[in-house]
Amino acid sequence: MMNKNTVLAWATFIMILVGLLVVSLGLFKYKEIADIGFISVGVGFFAIAWVFNALKGRV
Repeated sequence: MMNKNTVLAWATFIMILVGLLVVSLGLFKYKEIADIGFISVGVGFFAIAWVFNALKGRV
């Protein structure tokens, strides 16, 4: 059974993967169109993952 810490760990892992995907899309696929926007959204995903990681053990 998954407790709150396990759920937050999986959420952190998924958010890091999505952040890496969005940043890589901004850097490689949509370089001419919206690279700054994609990279900013990816950094936002990293920030949310950092918060989820910080909440482990406190909730």
